[in-house]
Amino acid sequence: MDLRQFLMCLSLCTAFALSKPTEKKDRVHHEPQLSDKVHDDAQSFDYDHDAFLGAEEAKTFDQLTPEESKERLGKIVSKIDGDKDGFVTVDELKDWIKFAQKRWIYEDVERQWKGHDLNEDGLVSWEEYKNATYGYTLDDPDPDDGFNYKQMMVRDERRFKMADKDGDLIATKEEFTAFLHPEEYDYMKDIVVQETMEDIDKNADGFIDLEEYIGDMYSHDGNADEPEWVKTEREQFVEFRDKNRDGKMDKEETKDWILPSDYDHAEAEARHLVYESDQNKDGKLTKEEIVDKYDLFVGSQATDFGEALVRHDEF
Repeated sequence: MDLRQFLMCLSLCTAFALSKPTEKKDRVHHEPQLSDKVHDDAQSFDYDHDAFLGAEEAKTFDQLTPEESKERLGKIVSKIDGDKDGFVTVDELKDWIKFAQKRWIYEDVERQWKGHDLNEDGLVSWEEYKNATYGYTLDDPDPDDGFNYKQMMVRDERRFKMADKDGDLIATKEEFTAFLHPEEYDYMKDIVVQETMEDIDKNADGFIDLEEYIGDMYSHDGNADEPEWVKTEREQFVEFRDKNRDGKMDKEETKDWILPSDYDHAEAEARHLVYESDQNKDGKLTKEEIVDKYDLFVGSQATDFGEALVRHDEF
């Protein structure tokens, strides 16, 4: 895939308005579940392992001996203890769980970082990003392929400036992560809302009315009868989205729609892990307390074998 093809694919993912959808589009950013396993510690700690490590990483521990699992867990605990005071708090554990669950985001950033840090100084400037992404279109910003690269570049620059906290037009890796994945950062949420509204607000009046809301999700394509889910979405708009009943969604109403305040699964799991492991009940964990309860946090050959025996007995 050459750069132009890549950019076309990227634009389809990030600039939603470029093609009219023919089926339901979900713009709501939900916090993902920590695991697809059932959370039942009486049966197994598989849910806790997935939550603490991420599902893919959790699988690697199942191949380790208990001693190897404890050793690796001890190294992880040192990373979780952000202030290096020898204790792991609920907040530190919550931050780690969120990191483990979103490891794919950081892996994506690493891949893109290599292609944009052109001078390899450990930073990505706007000029570097612009040249790496749009360089070949600068002489012909409106090529004959249906994509408005000039408009996309303006939008990217605005988002880059928002992510760039100190305003020097040079992004650290954390700022570059906020640029690529703005929905993950509180200070970037306004730009997520703004871009969404620009995509859907076809008459550019600064609001999203009912027909714009439906039109973003569904194209009639000559069909007179709407599917049931479209009728349900119309009801959702009137009853819940348009809170002030003025027939349209403003910025705050749009934010409530696409960035809902979800139940914090990571915090609930962090509190659960602390409660189950906190031997002296001081509300925080030492490395020793965590390693003593290692089978709650990570798997090993022993726990994997034990679960296999349980399954065998049930069979």
